[in-house]
Amino acid sequence: MTSNTLTQPEERIQLSGISWQTYETLLAELSYHRRLRLTYNRGILEIMAPSPEHEFYKKLVGRFVETIAEELNISIYPLGSTTFNRRDLRAGGEPDESFYIQNQRAVKGKKRLDLSQDPPPDLVVEIDITSSSENRLDVYAALGVPEIWRYDGNSFSINRLENQTYVYSEQSLAFPDVPVQEISRFLQQAVNMDYLELISAFRSWVKSQIQHDV
Repeated sequence: MTSNTLTQPEERIQLSGISWQTYETLLAELSYHRRLRLTYNRGILEIMAPSPEHEFYKKLVGRFVETIAEELNISIYPLGSTTFNRRDLRAGGEPDESFYIQNQRAVKGKKRLDLSQDPPPDLVVEIDITSSSENRLDVYAALGVPEIWRYDGNSFSINRLENQTYVYSEQSLAFPDVPVQEISRFLQQAVNMDYLELISAFRSWVKSQIQHDV
C-alpha cells in the first residue's frame, strides 16, 4: 500500500469459495495489520480497508454509546473491533465497535472469547458510508448479536434481532430509556462542529432526557 492510502475511499474485496482454514490463516497473518477487517460468512470472505471518514464516524458513535452509559451509570465493556467468530456456524466478523452491557460481567477480563460458550456482544456499531453491511448482518444474526446501530452517512438506525433477522426499531434494547434515534441529528452536525463540542452537546442532551424521564 502506498503512503497516501489513508486518503483514499474505503476499499472492499469480496471472495467466494474460501475455506474456514484459509480465513483463520488470514486472521493470524493479518493480526499485526489491524487496519484491515475480515468478515467470513459460509465461504464468502470480505476484506475491508476503512476510510478516514468511516473511522471518524465509528469513533463518534462509539463515544455516544459511552456517553449514554456514563450518564445512566450503566457498566459497559467496550471491545472495539474484536474478532467474533464460530467455526461451527462458519461465521466471523469484526464490528466497527462492540459493547458488552447486559452480559459484561460474563466476559470482562477474559483474554480470549469462545462464542460457543460466551455470549456475543450486546451492541454492535456498523458504519456503512460507502457500502452496505448486509453480509455482516448475516454474520451477527448467526452469532446472536441482539442489537446493531447503523449509520450510512445520511441516516442512523437501530436494528434488533428477531427470529434470526434484523428489524428496524424505534427503541434501543441496551438503552430503552433514551430516545437513541436522536443520534442521527448529532451525526449530521459532525461536519460543522468541533468533535469535543459535539460530544459535550450530546452529553447535555442525554442529561436533559434523563431529567425529563425523572
